[in-house]
Amino acid sequence: AGGANSAAARLALRRSLGPAAPLRRYGLLREHGEAAVELAQELIPAPGVLDFLLGWGGDVGLLGHDPGEVAPPEPRVLSPYLSSAPLTRLGRALGSGDLDLAGLWGCPPDGQLDAVQALARSAGAPLRTLTADPEADLRTAAVLGAVLWIPTDDLHGEPRRPTTDAVTAALLRSRVPVCLTGLKPWRPAGLLAARAYAELTVPVPGFTDRRAMWSAALPDLNGTLLEDLAVRYRMSGGELRAVAAVADAGARLAGNGHPEPVAAHVEPAIATVTRGRGGGAVHSITPRRTVADLVLPDVQFRQILEIASAFRAWPRIAESWGFARRSGHGGVKALFTGEPGTGKTMSAEIVTGMLGLELLKVDLAQVVSKWVGETEKNMETAFRQAEESHAVLLFDEADALFGKRGEVKHGTDRYANLEVGYLLQRLEASDGLVILTSNLKDNIDPAFTRRFHFVVHFPRPAAAERRRLWRLAFPEEAPLAPDVDVDALARLDMTGAAIAAAARTAALAAADGGGDTIAMRHVVRGVARQFQREARLLRPAELGPHAHLLDNASQG
Repeated sequence: AGGANSAAARLALRRSLGPAAPLRRYGLLREHGEAAVELAQELIPAPGVLDFLLGWGGDVGLLGHDPGEVAPPEPRVLSPYLSSAPLTRLGRALGSGDLDLAGLWGCPPDGQLDAVQALARSAGAPLRTLTADPEADLRTAAVLGAVLWIPTDDLHGEPRRPTTDAVTAALLRSRVPVCLTGLKPWRPAGLLAARAYAELTVPVPGFTDRRAMWSAALPDLNGTLLEDLAVRYRMSGGELRAVAAVADAGARLAGNGHPEPVAAHVEPAIATVTRGRGGGAVHSITPRRTVADLVLPDVQFRQILEIASAFRAWPRIAESWGFARRSGHGGVKALFTGEPGTGKTMSAEIVTGMLGLELLKVDLAQVVSKWVGETEKNMETAFRQAEESHAVLLFDEADALFGKRGEVKHGTDRYANLEVGYLLQRLEASDGLVILTSNLKDNIDPAFTRRFHFVVHFPRPAAAERRRLWRLAFPEEAPLAPDVDVDALARLDMTGAAIAAAARTAALAAADGGGDTIAMRHVVRGVARQFQREARLLRPAELGPHAHLLDNASQG
């Protein structure tokens, strides 16, 4: 009996030192040299372990790490997928052995973790993820009775073929339960034929789910603020946990020992977590101008305000009132048309600021490509960046990108039409706020126009608007001389952008001349320079009693 117990003890000890045991998985013990068989493998403590055991200090978090382990979700943020009946059924089938391969498709990268954790919870199994060695990952998952999670977004395309082949080959030889996730499906035919497979298209969390997630993450927020955050932001559980942590830290820091209410720190925390993801063809703009800077006729002014209101209201009417079932697309799409300088881009910035969001402006020079298929890829990247940043997407001067589809007369015409068709679909699929500006409304394909909820035409400003624009063009701190005749300036046919440029030129002229104030002669010089830039003729009669200043401006 003693021998048996000794053998059992030795076997248990041997198992505790095996490749799937915690000491090896977390890297606390590492292989030293090579052995012919596993039983003969020599093991040594990892760097820092012996020092820690001897009480010489060390960072516990750095001593050991299991790269394949996926920690259970923090209960602070409710997963929106826990209440999904189809996902629960899929998880139970995976746990019972009725299935051994599941696919969860359509979920963006930030949301895939939430979905697969909910699946593993329904399966009643721990969750592990793919590392550099698929076969070792499968062996470890088999020993631990775990579900192996394989994100597939990086397995598409010819450059990834070696990795794809290695993963597929390992899965074909194994029956370990596996969950595949991706924005678009990855379905090798041989793999589906060899395993018991089922899949699910994962829906985007609705307004009710998002509100519950925000409430769980930040329970001190009031109902009105919770609803507003749920409307504006479609965050994953990981992002919400980050926002809550940053907001809590900000409240503690600002309170100087006594934490402030966390509500005041939520918006800065959101900006920290979500913003600054621009790059490539997309440039991030932080809105600085407000409604007070917007000078438009009453009709257009009200339309701009309605866009912000519509974006806030859409999630509620889509889900609570059932309009999502009747509408083929979500989000809010707006088209701004008008001559350059009439306020289209500034209005997009102001709407974004009203919503408290970030504005991502697309650089069309980097999006439109002569190579077949590249424009679509660049467009997808722009839309994806906006969705991941929870930002407003702006296509400025989009005539070239969203032009009319034409008759196929050349080979390239067919590809151009395919690009437009793709853009139509992607615009329709977006759940965010997308704004396009165009200098010429007639240049926009009618198929695009039908998909806009708002079409706002920006006219050239009339005298009343120009008068206000001139007053706004000079900051309160600017030393404006008494002889500056705003009424005379307002009679000049100029756009808002032209007025702002002329005012800036006038200020530079005043500073360059060593004067203490910006006088009318400086403003006339700025106006004259602006007319020259626009290749327009400024007649002395248009300046009325200040016509004589035009000669001086020309000489200057």
